[in-house]
Amino acid sequence: MEQQAKVAESQTCDVLVIGGGPAGTTIAPILAEKGYKVVLLEKARHPRFHIGESLLPANLPLFEKMGIADEVKAIGMEKWGAEFVSPSHDKMSQCFHFADAWDKSMPYAYQVKRAEFDTILIRNAEKKGVEVHENCKARAVDFLPDNSGANVLAEHDDGRQVEWKARFVVDASGRDTFLANRFQIKHRNPKHNSSAIYGHFSGAKRHEGQAEGNITIFWFEHGWFWFIPMQGDVTSVGMVTWPYFMKTRGQRNIEQFLRDGIEMCPALAERLKMATLVNQVEATGNFSYVSERNHGANYLLLGDAYAFIDPVFSSGVLLAMNSGVIGAEAIDTCLRKPAEAAAALKRFDALMKHGPKEFSWFIYRVTNPIMRDFFMYPKNIFRVKEALLSVLAGDIFGKTPIWRSIGMFKVLYYIANIIQPRRAFTGWKRRRFNIRRVDDTAINSI
Repeated sequence: MEQQAKVAESQTCDVLVIGGGPAGTTIAPILAEKGYKVVLLEKARHPRFHIGESLLPANLPLFEKMGIADEVKAIGMEKWGAEFVSPSHDKMSQCFHFADAWDKSMPYAYQVKRAEFDTILIRNAEKKGVEVHENCKARAVDFLPDNSGANVLAEHDDGRQVEWKARFVVDASGRDTFLANRFQIKHRNPKHNSSAIYGHFSGAKRHEGQAEGNITIFWFEHGWFWFIPMQGDVTSVGMVTWPYFMKTRGQRNIEQFLRDGIEMCPALAERLKMATLVNQVEATGNFSYVSERNHGANYLLLGDAYAFIDPVFSSGVLLAMNSGVIGAEAIDTCLRKPAEAAAALKRFDALMKHGPKEFSWFIYRVTNPIMRDFFMYPKNIFRVKEALLSVLAGDIFGKTPIWRSIGMFKVLYYIANIIQPRRAFTGWKRRRFNIRRVDDTAINSI
């Protein structure tokens, strides 16, 4: 139980949502439309900068359901494919087009400036009846006996404090991980360990025509880069790298460290040769983590508040919004049909784990030289390329029958490792080296 300061006022609601990112602004309006009094607390005021600008085709049906498809289209750069550039394959590139996925009805996605995108989402929540409080941060939580709800202490930026008594609490606080920190259930992901440094550039060289908005992933010796074109001649560039490489930063500031990293990736450096940095470079350490649980009798952890995985496949916003959809279903059942609450929460738990699990299998192996061969020279035997494209498109929660082919892809990958044992062992050994823990001083100082 946390010590709470004296509060100026006390209010009640059915559901209190902590966080105004994609997870919180998806679950809140869904529950409001079901007739619940929903309150959303957001520590900042929109628009505010956020990373994670690349969306997936599977996001688009969610936009339609939420009634924001036209607004997102107006701010989005169309993204018809994902390109991978490998220095281990003579700097060749391989582009995967979403139109070639199993389900042909989702041929593109968008790249968006998150400040604009998140503003659309939070204003939509307000329009749907959610009581939104920006510049308001959750400070403490006290769960009540007999699973009767919780008291959450919130503080506005003017110092005013309010205690909200809610029947259900939703933690959608993103990387702040409000509940996971208080429960002490957040852990580094032992299978992955990386940091990210990123900035926005103007004047970056883009592809022509329909390919202009494609995301490009550049592998380099110490990790990978993203290259995300957006509207208004703004391109997001980020370096995702391992702790040992972060430790080599020394006295360099993070902007110089990013620029030096770019120079180590000639294919990317060429596309940024005439580019100009247009914002302050930012960085995030301890990039990948997971919480021991994602729910309790009267609380849920959504999106990044539960787990965060490497963003190489642009899965973050989809996983966050989908968690909001399934979370709303679980809460509605818990509040309306308490006898079915246990089953609803069990289903929520399974679906929450499904997305990170499926993406992570590829993330953990994407730096393996044999897996890179599979990406750079894709074959559609047993329809594995179509199935892989469905995963890249985020089509993993519906009824698209991709799983037998995904299983065959994994079998072929394991067979390739058996056939090439020395190469497989070298890749495994290198990965162990990459994810090893190092002194966190250099990482935490960013």
